[in-house]
Amino acid sequence: MATPLPATPPAPLRGPLDALWQFKLRLQFTGWLQYIPNAIGILGLTAAAGLAALLDAPPPLVSALWVLTAALAALLAFDLLTVKARLRPWDRKPEPLDDLDAFDLMRARRSCRSFQTRKLSEEDRTELLAEAARQTEPSQLLGDSPIRLEYIAAPLTVWPVVGAHEFLVAITPKAYDRTAITDVGRSLQKVVHHATRHGLATCWIGPGADHASIVGQLGSCFEGERDHIICVCAVGYRSVYKPALLRLIQRVQGRRLPIGELFAATPDGRTPLDPEAQPFAPFGRCFEVCQWAPSSFNGQTTRAAAQVTDGRVSRLDFFAATQSRYYAPVALGIWLANWELGTEALGLGGRWAVLPAERRDANPGEALAHYDISWLRDATR
Repeated sequence: MATPLPATPPAPLRGPLDALWQFKLRLQFTGWLQYIPNAIGILGLTAAAGLAALLDAPPPLVSALWVLTAALAALLAFDLLTVKARLRPWDRKPEPLDDLDAFDLMRARRSCRSFQTRKLSEEDRTELLAEAARQTEPSQLLGDSPIRLEYIAAPLTVWPVVGAHEFLVAITPKAYDRTAITDVGRSLQKVVHHATRHGLATCWIGPGADHASIVGQLGSCFEGERDHIICVCAVGYRSVYKPALLRLIQRVQGRRLPIGELFAATPDGRTPLDPEAQPFAPFGRCFEVCQWAPSSFNGQTTRAAAQVTDGRVSRLDFFAATQSRYYAPVALGIWLANWELGTEALGLGGRWAVLPAERRDANPGEALAHYDISWLRDATR
């Protein structure tokens, strides 16, 4: 989620495949790539129908192939008109979600792949930017490095989102600071939930963002020698019109690992946690909202291991399951935000702390590749 797709192909693709890679990138960042699968399907079905007719296949089979071809062509035409050309009825502005509690709000939030053409209202934009400023105040951060959420009101070169024209750009200092990157995930996720409550749609974009277009729009707000772009978040009003490929992507990504594979009941990470068993049941849906937290390519790279003391959960240690320098800490920060919002909703007080190895299990399982931080539960809550 932190770095853009490379502008040049990786080493194995150099040579004969270079032109194909560049063509793919051009289609991707001009907004045509999501329509290619439909076009290929139409060509394939047309060839199949023609071949079946030449081979005197049963008429019902030939007719079925032509019907499928026509249906796919109609779907492609509809997508091109309503999404690419934006020839569509006016989308209804979504209503705020004031009636949802913290857990239902976190579960109601879904990545938005297609945005309406209308701009954010003055009220919604003011509310969004105020929350972004609040969540990036030094007192709200885990680390000492400052982070920024810069607002851009202009189309950016991004994939696979369509129609987005307003963004928050997450920026940290140039020097690598893992805690600052974690703070980006944690702070921006809280802004995302605040936006969701107000009826705004959002989409985290990392690998699919072209940094050159972002830097061009940031202008004097970005200094290459000082700043580093971590990711962007598209924000606006959700549109019901989106390409068929994006609908398929969301269906495929709408799966999550079981809670027992993400949370461990012991500090070594080797015992799956049962959220309905004691002493974990008091945390209710806190495990669920972390399970469904967004991550780059739906990688689910965060893990947590519980420490039980005197029959009571006293802390959780949070780990990254990979050695990723950017994707993993951003995903971790998103988890921390969801965990924090959940425990606050339940009145389970706690604080974040980085513990030395002697205060935690020094030999965690292989899944717990990189220890980052612990949530220490208040003794009286």
